[in-house]
Amino acid sequence: MSVTYLPILLLFLITGAMAGGILYLARVIGPRNMTPAKAMPFESGIPNISPHDRPVPVRFYIIAMVFIIFDIEVVFLYPWAILFRKLGLFGFMEMTVFLAILALGLAYAWKKGALEWD
Repeated sequence: MSVTYLPILLLFLITGAMAGGILYLARVIGPRNMTPAKAMPFESGIPNISPHDRPVPVRFYIIAMVFIIFDIEVVFLYPWAILFRKLGLFGFMEMTVFLAILALGLAYAWKKGALEWD
């Protein structure tokens, strides 16, 4: 192993030892009695008034998927914007096709009512 990587290895070892030590101390020193109040899920300090097994509406998932798609779009747009001048006309047309496909997907979701919140 090269000597140049030794500080990085040492950093990982020290970090792992500290994390393991903190977890071990929390397990040894921490309280162990589980009460019904501690078993309840914590929801921003508000007492839980609804049952836990209530299904989540599908529209939450649809909105989340649309958000993820456009979040990934931004991930592709940043490098393209940085290299815009180097890519030339081919890069411009390629991104135009990509954005057109995403716009068609958004129009389809909008037409189907996926973005409506009734």
